[in-house]
Amino acid sequence: MNVILERLDKIEDQLSHQAKERWLNINGVSKYSSLSISKIRRAVASGELKVSKRGGRLLFKASWVDRWLNG
Repeated sequence: MNVILERLDKIEDQLSHQAKERWLNINGVSKYSSLSISKIRRAVASGELKVSKRGGRLLFKASWVDRWLNG
């Protein structure tokens, strides 16, 4: 029983971390990375930077931007 509770706690921690993931629009990415919007758009177009296109908006997870910046 104790092992099950430990595993449930671990799963809950992982889910809460995912729910707190920070999302940025293209202006937020520009400020976050100190890069121009055109540079970010080129990275999206070339597939270098992962993006979610919801409702006509470009949305980025901060972790995707970090991965892109760090190569």
